[in-house]
Amino acid sequence: MSANTALILTLIVPLLGAILIGLAGRWPNLRETVTIVTALSLFGLVIRVLLGLNAGDDISVEVVTVFSGVPIAFNTEPLSILFAMIASGLWVVTSVYAIGYMRGTHETKQTRFYVCFALALFGAMGVAFSANLLTLFIFYEVLTLSTYPLVTHKGDAKAKAGGRTYLGILMTTSIVFLLPAVIWTYAAAGTLDFVPGGILDGKLEATSATLLLLLFLFGVAKAAVMPVHRWLPAAMVAPTPVSALLHAVAVVKAGVFTLIKVVIYIFGTDYLAQVPYEQIAVYLAGFTVVAASCIALRQTNIKRLLAYSTVGQLGYIVMAAMALAPFSEVGAAIHIAAHAFGKITLFFTAGAIYVASKKTEVTQLNGIGWRMPYTMTAFAVGALSMIGVPPTAGFVSKWFIIAGAFQTDNYFVLLVLILSTALNAAYFLPIIFNAFFKAEDVTPAKDHSEAPANMVIALCVTASLTLLFFFFNGPVLDLETQIVGGMP
Repeated sequence: MSANTALILTLIVPLLGAILIGLAGRWPNLRETVTIVTALSLFGLVIRVLLGLNAGDDISVEVVTVFSGVPIAFNTEPLSILFAMIASGLWVVTSVYAIGYMRGTHETKQTRFYVCFALALFGAMGVAFSANLLTLFIFYEVLTLSTYPLVTHKGDAKAKAGGRTYLGILMTTSIVFLLPAVIWTYAAAGTLDFVPGGILDGKLEATSATLLLLLFLFGVAKAAVMPVHRWLPAAMVAPTPVSALLHAVAVVKAGVFTLIKVVIYIFGTDYLAQVPYEQIAVYLAGFTVVAASCIALRQTNIKRLLAYSTVGQLGYIVMAAMALAPFSEVGAAIHIAAHAFGKITLFFTAGAIYVASKKTEVTQLNGIGWRMPYTMTAFAVGALSMIGVPPTAGFVSKWFIIAGAFQTDNYFVLLVLILSTALNAAYFLPIIFNAFFKAEDVTPAKDHSEAPANMVIALCVTASLTLLFFFFNGPVLDLETQIVGGMP
């Protein structure tokens, strides 16, 4: 199979999988088998595309021309293959986890759940492999619409309210800010293609370039830069597998992925460095990091704490991308992977705790480490990665973000990293300590141990990936340094 064929199949397979999952809905075992086979097939196809990229193949597919010079088209480059590998690979793990969760909680509408999951991966693959801004915009919206039923899955008033916030913010920002930014880019450059070095140099005056950058920053609300972040904590009403894959990986990473693509392939870092007030974006992202960390410190609900932690971690990626240093661009790309591994582990543990004990509050976790040692050890690994200490994935990405700050003498970025690291430690370390070194405050409603085996296996796998990335990050690092023309 050629890499081009594999590329187009990365879109067809999840779409076909969604149809087959729907048809198999009457037979749960068959439905879940189709889900896992679809996820494995997609991951295999992405690996084939990666092999083609490493072999130097010209991988591009043009479907149809919409406007002059603006087709619906797909190609691949180091950043896109990273996003696709993470989303497709973690879909496999999440599918295994979701089976245990959905059965353990006796959720209704499970067929719709798995169908929408597959459709969301269809959207994520489209975003990852988009060759231009128009294609990316279309699949960005597909991702929003396909995940809305997942957010509102429970169907109660709280879920519906969360869904309204989710859809309202993401659709409004994309239509009011992102779409005009895409059209303005086309009007200025005459193309929307992603080109190394950018397409806007000499095409826009400085003030206009600043305004365009801000349109992208707030239009891509999936990156959760304040004040367009509220959709993310609102979406925590969804079942935990949704929070895990879509709001730790696919949806939020589509946002920061889009902004990195815009910085490198639409503006170009050299041109953007000449734009006055470009550092406003750095300050907004830095504020988001610190403010979200402060809010997380006050949360008592586990999933809401993780939601605001995610807002802050996404801020790292945006801040690093906007800092425009070669090392920081690499750090931003690597943090897409590092955060995905660590945060999906944390969400997996939150779901496992709920299934096993029905506990949802931080204050209920005292002593739970002795009842659920595998789960809480995995939680500790994920939390340490969010703080950014070795030997976890989060340390690797923070290393490059800090190196980038020194490259450009950007002491604001350093200050933000110091403050946020302290805040992350302040809200994560007490949970770990209390889980293992405090006695349970009350007798639990039911005696419990670990969650179902497939849930525990999944969270152990992602925790292991979080640790292994520290030691074996070379292939990812070699790939992602290509976005800045090699190791700085």
